[in-house]
Amino acid sequence: MSGVLFRSWAEPVDARWPDVAQVADHTGVEHLVVTRHALVRQVLTDPVTYRPDNALDAVTPVPVAALRVLAGHRFRLPPTLANNGGASHPGIRAIVAEALHPAKVAAQRPWLTGLVGERVAAIRAALDSGAPADLYAELAADLPLLVLARLVELPDAPVGAVKEFARAALELFWAPLDADRQLALAEQVGRFHRVLREFAATGGGLAGALRAAGHPPDVVVGALFFLLVAGQETTSQFLTLLLHRLAGEPAVRAGLRDGTVAVTDVVEEGLRLEPPIVTWRRVAAADTTLGGTAVAAGTSVVLWLARAGRDPVTVAAPDEFRPGQRGSRRHLAFGAGAHRCVGDQLARMEAAVVVDQVTSLLDDVTVVRPPWCPDNLTFRMPDAFVVRRR
Repeated sequence: MSGVLFRSWAEPVDARWPDVAQVADHTGVEHLVVTRHALVRQVLTDPVTYRPDNALDAVTPVPVAALRVLAGHRFRLPPTLANNGGASHPGIRAIVAEALHPAKVAAQRPWLTGLVGERVAAIRAALDSGAPADLYAELAADLPLLVLARLVELPDAPVGAVKEFARAALELFWAPLDADRQLALAEQVGRFHRVLREFAATGGGLAGALRAAGHPPDVVVGALFFLLVAGQETTSQFLTLLLHRLAGEPAVRAGLRDGTVAVTDVVEEGLRLEPPIVTWRRVAAADTTLGGTAVAAGTSVVLWLARAGRDPVTVAAPDEFRPGQRGSRRHLAFGAGAHRCVGDQLARMEAAVVVDQVTSLLDDVTVVRPPWCPDNLTFRMPDAFVVRRR
């Protein structure tokens, strides 16, 4: 059963699961997996009973050798955003939310539309010439990072290096790993953490705002760290997964062309059926019950966000891609409650621009290589999406 935890997106949609199931991971640690929409939302909106303290804990315990590497780079992840259940969270979150304010996000749309248009034209020319195109590498991989950098004034680092760091962090903390791989990832993550620490001390934008509010250096670094992972990597993953889904939905593409299907509805249905974050964790702060199941204090609770999005109680056709259907927007792809994703409007805007401009590319292509995702508790991490003209 532990394999289900790390490839939950591949679980058949008709597989029957209880509302709350006890599952052991690859190390023998028991988790309570919550599958129903109402119960997942209940946990997310009750930060007193279910704390976020374990949200960034490594699912594979980090061995001493790798810990020494991280310590050598002075790597620390204090409670900042996703893992912060303390009094400092609202203030930190408010500063980040201001940087990602919907008005500021909307102001980026013309620039992003132009950039996507340029890339789509180049991809179209390549396809027309008979060459294949990787819609992940050539379109989706770095778009969210470029937008985020404009909004929060991220450190001036090569895009490739930031992407490698972000994917390394997702693997180090959320994947089943052996000790050699952990050691290599620790070096990669620790090295970039040093860059973030230097930027946090002098950078403007979000880093400067956090410093001005009196937050210590570790908090500034932690906020930047989480944004670089959750604020852009997840969106590039979602864009890739959504485009792949659309490639197999000709009726939806036809509706987009003739105006009977709205782009925003396609984005919401994509978030429901193809979320890049498939699970999230909480830890029980006290003995309690959940859906009739006893939960002991200290229990790791794995919230199956992706399956909650296919709960027949909340959505009319849970396994079908029907933009605008009843319940489509009730997904939990961005979480809920005090820790709901502050970048939800940013991700939606980016996805809407991409869907609007890229859908027509998919009308006459065949998929050469669908996205493949490595084992991971929480993140999909597709690595490519290659298409060619029929």
